[in-house]
Amino acid sequence: MNAPLKSQTRSAWLFGRKTDLWVFVAPAVAAVLLVAAAQALRIIDEDTPPLLWLIAVLGVDVAHVWSTLYRTYSDPEELRRRPALYAGAPIAVYIAGISIYRLGGPSLFWRVLAYTAVFHFIRQQYGWLALYRRRAGETDRLGKRIDGAAIYLATLAPLIWWHAAPPRQFHWFLEGDFAIGLPHWTGSAALSLESLALVAYVIHAGVSARSAALIPWGKHLLVLSTAICWWLGIVAFDSDIVFTVTNVLIHGIPYMALIWRTGARRYRGEAGLVGGLFALGWPAIYLVVVSLAFAEEGLWDNLVWHDHPALFGDFSLRLAADRLAWLVPLLALPQGVHYVLDGFIWRAGPKNPSWRPDSSLADIG
Repeated sequence: MNAPLKSQTRSAWLFGRKTDLWVFVAPAVAAVLLVAAAQALRIIDEDTPPLLWLIAVLGVDVAHVWSTLYRTYSDPEELRRRPALYAGAPIAVYIAGISIYRLGGPSLFWRVLAYTAVFHFIRQQYGWLALYRRRAGETDRLGKRIDGAAIYLATLAPLIWWHAAPPRQFHWFLEGDFAIGLPHWTGSAALSLESLALVAYVIHAGVSARSAALIPWGKHLLVLSTAICWWLGIVAFDSDIVFTVTNVLIHGIPYMALIWRTGARRYRGEAGLVGGLFALGWPAIYLVVVSLAFAEEGLWDNLVWHDHPALFGDFSLRLAADRLAWLVPLLALPQGVHYVLDGFIWRAGPKNPSWRPDSSLADIG
C-alpha cells in the first residue's frame, strides 16, 4: 500500500503553474493557432486532413481513452479493491451496446454514444473546476454556484445552439447522431445566458480578488479556455477541422497529464511492467497508449469505416449488417468503459485511497 499523502497548502494551480499552462492553456492556444492556419491555407471548409486527424483524434482523443488502463486494469490494488466494477463494466457496456444496436439500429446506437460522450466531456470540465476550487481552498456557496453556472453554460449553451441551428458540416461521431431541431430562439437564449454567467463569473472573481489570499489563475484560465474553444468549435465556425481541434485537444491532453501525475505517484519505486514504464517517464507511458489507439483505429477503419487506407491499409473487408451489430459495440467497448469508469475512479473517498485531490499533484516532475 502507498504511504499516506500529506495535505498541501492552498494553491492557485492544480499541477503547478508551469505544468498547468502546458496541459490546460497550451492545448487551447494550439487549437486557436490551428484554426488560424486552416484559414490561412484555405482548407477550413474541408474535412480534417489525415495528418491532423492522426495527431488530434488518434494521438489525443483515442489515446486518452486507453490511458485509463493505468488507473484501473493495470493496477492490481485497484482491481482487488473493486473486482465487481472492473469485471462487470465491460460486460454491462457490451450487452447494452448490442441491445441498442440490434433493437434501434446503428443510428440509435451512435446517438446514445454521442450523448454519453457529450455528458462525459462536460462533466470533465466541471471536474477540473471542482479540483481547482478544492486546491485553492474555495468553499463559498455563492462562488461555487457562479463557477458551476459559468463552466456548464460555456459547454451546454453552444450545444443547445447547435441543436437549434441548421445542419452543420461537422458532427460528434456520425452525421445525424444529434437530435437537431430545437426552435431557433433556444440557441440564442442559451448563448445569452452563457454571456450573463461569464459576466457574473468575472464580477465575482474581481470582488473576491480584493480579499482573497491568492488569485486562482488556473481556474480562471480553465473557464476562459473552455468558453473560447467551445464557442469557436461549434458557434463561430461551421468547420470539421475547427470542431475537431477545439473539441479534443483541451479534453484529452489534461486527462493524460492527470493519469501521468497520479500514476507516477502511485507506482513510484515499484517493480513490474507498469512501474518500469512510469520510471522511464511519460514518453514511455504515451507510447503504449498511442500504440493501442493505433491498433483500435486500424480495426475500425478496416472493418467499419474504410476512411484511411493510407494509414491502416485496405483489406476490403465488408461485413454484413448482422455481424456489425456484434462488432461495432465491441470496438466501441474501450470508449464506453472509459465513460463508465470515469464516474468512479476520480471520486474522493475511502474507495479511492490512491486518489486524494487534497494532496499535491505537483510533486512529480
